Parts: sequence; C-alpha cells; structure tokens
Amino acid sequence: MKPTKTTWFGIQRKIIANMTTESWQTVPHIGYSYEPEVSKFMAMTKQLNASGKFSQKITVNTFMLKAITEGLKAAPELNANIHFDAKRVKGYITEYEDIHASMTWVLPNDEMMTINLHDIGSKSLSELNDYIADVARKINNTNLDEVMYSISFDDTMRELKKGHILKVVRRLTGAKLGKHKVVTLKGKEKRDYYAIPETDRLTKDDIRQGTVCISNIGSTTRGIHGRCTLLALIPPEVFVICMSSVQKTPVVVTDENGEDKVVPGLVMPMELVFDHRAVDFGKLIPFINRLEQIFNNPEEMLEW
Repeated sequence: MKPTKTTWFGIQRKIIANMTTESWQTVPHIGYSYEPEVSKFMAMTKQLNASGKFSQKITVNTFMLKAITEGLKAAPELNANIHFDAKRVKGYITEYEDIHASMTWVLPNDEMMTINLHDIGSKSLSELNDYIADVARKINNTNLDEVMYSISFDDTMRELKKGHILKVVRRLTGAKLGKHKVVTLKGKEKRDYYAIPETDRLTKDDIRQGTVCISNIGSTTRGIHGRCTLLALIPPEVFVICMSSVQKTPVVVTDENGEDKVVPGLVMPMELVFDHRAVDFGKLIPFINRLEQIFNNPEEMLEW
C-alpha cells in the first residue's frame, strides 16, 4: 500500500480519541431511534420568523434546542451526571436544575468540537438565539488548541491528586515528547492571545462537559436521507441526542372520517442514547412525550 498522507494527532484529536475510547470501554450504551413527524412544527418556525417578533431569523437548530430543553425539564433524570466505581461497585447520580448542553459545533477549519452552552433551559427563544450568535463570535477569536491544552492540564492534575502516577507520566510523555507533542503558544504570541478579554473568546469553562450532549448532524446533511445510528456517551453525562436533517417521507394520517390515508410528511430522525448504569428506558418516555406535545401542538412556541 502506498500512503498518501500521515497526520499526527493534535491536542483536539487526542482528547476526542481518549474520551471516546473510554466511553466505549466503560459505558453500557442503549439507543432508541425516534422519528417524529414535524410538519406542523416546521410550519410554525416559518410563521414565527415571518411574524416580525424577532430581530433576526431563528434557525431550526435554535428552535430544536429550545424544544429539547422543554423535554429535559419533563425528564430531569436525563439531565444528570453519573459517578461510578466499577472496582468497588458503588456510585451515585447527580441531577441538575440548570441545563448545560455540550453541543457539537463545526469550526472554521471544518473540524468539529463540543462547546458547552451554559444554562440554556432558562433562556427565551430570542435570548437563546442571541447567545448562540455570541458563542460563534467568540469561537472566531479563540485558539482552541490553547483552550484544550488548559483543560487537559487540569484533568492531568486531578489524576495526579488521585495518585494515578503512571497515568500522569504517560499523558505527559505523549503531550511533550516526539513528533506528536502538543505545541502551545509562547512568548509575545501567548501574551497577545491572553490579552483578549474572556468575554471575547472561549475559555475552558466553555469547552468542559455539560449535563447533557446534543448533536445536530442535520445542519450538515440537508437534502440527504439518512440518520445517525451510533453515539458515544462521554462520562459523566448519561444522555446524548443526535438530530438528523428533516426529510420528506410518506406518512399515514387519519382524516375527519376516521379513514387512514398516506400523505407527504416531514420526519426528523433523532437518535437518543443513554447510559444504562444510570437510567432505564422508562426515563425517556416523559422526554419523548413532551417533544410529541410540542410537535403536534406547536402553537405553544408563540410563548417562547
């Protein structure tokens, strides 16, 4: 075989590889494919954008984020972190009132990174839209390698405090030696970067994991019929959601005479994955029921 290119892992790819490897090695994943019919919902998003109620257009992604927060409020067990010691077979689960969503984001260099959207459950639709726009602004001023390294350093120090000396040595060796060493800012370049106010760039608090993970591959696969089928849960989160693109498809509806008929419809496939150590499938039902309520009666979005 003739290789065409070899790319050593940078800090972003190292962290993603380490976290996803740990996920599949330690977490019992359970997935459910949810396929809601969203014709009424999509019609209402267009109506709201045309109403003049908002100063700028609200994206479908933002509408869905708001709907998902409503679902999580109905199923608080999913907005939680798990702490489990497999050797001692003991653990606990912490539920949170605030919803901090780890949201996958396509970066300017076309790579993907998870950004922590803070306290999105308390925001109105307009506030949520403004907040997401501000996050996009900060990303453009952010050296993500620098932020990721600061998170990695903090995690390494926590491992050291736990007495995991060998693990720390391996991490430091991998980060600082060889062709794959991590290169961070130095000198004037570093001083200039950290002179940017934290209000104008992302910090490690914006990259750290939240209480739940949300991914929207639909934003990059418009017009393609397909769906996400595998999702990695990143501990300590216990629930992850992936939205696929809205797709035209035949659906069965019952008319006013009680007759079933096939008509064109819109379906948004969603993959819901949970950590079976923390929750059972029954905990998803309130979440799904709340989304069904919104999709079937989207008039409530007028109050968002």
